[in-house]
Amino acid sequence: MNVFITGASSGLGEALAHRYAGATLGLFARRRDRLCALQEALTAPASSPIHIYEGDVTDAQALQNAAQDFLAVAGVPDIVIANAGVSHGTVTGGEGEADLPVFREVFDTNVMGIVNTFHPFVDAMREAQRGTLVGVASVAGFRGLPGSSAYSASKAAAISYLESLRVELRGSGIAVVTLCPGFVATPMTENNPYPMPFLISASEAADLMVQAIARKKRLYAFPWPMMLAGKLLRVLPDAVYDALAANRPRKPRKPSPPPS
Repeated sequence: MNVFITGASSGLGEALAHRYAGATLGLFARRRDRLCALQEALTAPASSPIHIYEGDVTDAQALQNAAQDFLAVAGVPDIVIANAGVSHGTVTGGEGEADLPVFREVFDTNVMGIVNTFHPFVDAMREAQRGTLVGVASVAGFRGLPGSSAYSASKAAAISYLESLRVELRGSGIAVVTLCPGFVATPMTENNPYPMPFLISASEAADLMVQAIARKKRLYAFPWPMMLAGKLLRVLPDAVYDALAANRPRKPRKPSPPPS
């Protein structure tokens, strides 16, 4: 089996790489030192090859180059997982002028990063008439969270994009899986200044994700209590949701760079 994973150097991506150990892996992330350490940890006698690629998912050419190499050395992937993502608190207007680049960073990573990941593989997978494209969205994409407007909106966009792609590829042999985790203990969530109900470890999340991918679930929110909460949030009347969410603690904004 051939599996290509972005955001593989930590968190969910690293946990997924461990779950797919034994497959021929393509691991893409920004931190080469972490990729090299992961490659060493996963390499064992008689194991399948592990190919590492340093780059940012916002760089379409970097992903094109990585995909071309992986296709050449491993063949058509059975699974491509667009996992890379970022999350920062954001505000609009006033002091939030400094957040405009942060909005772009979040959208470029969480939405265009998925597009950039899938684009160079789709033609080969369509020709082979097989494979699964997996996009990691979030339960946060179900409703807009105050203070997390960029993140919520980017994950909502990711859910819609993946749904569109799934329908576009119907009958091609390619499955599209949308994964919507709740709170997972990763570097992205470790500084959240609010309670995180139903928090699970990255290892537990990876187990659930692998099972959903194997079943080719169209949309899978997890863990199950968060799935129920997400469904409830979706059907709450706007006035009720607004009242409940208005005083929710906000995620910290990204610190501004020091003056040059």
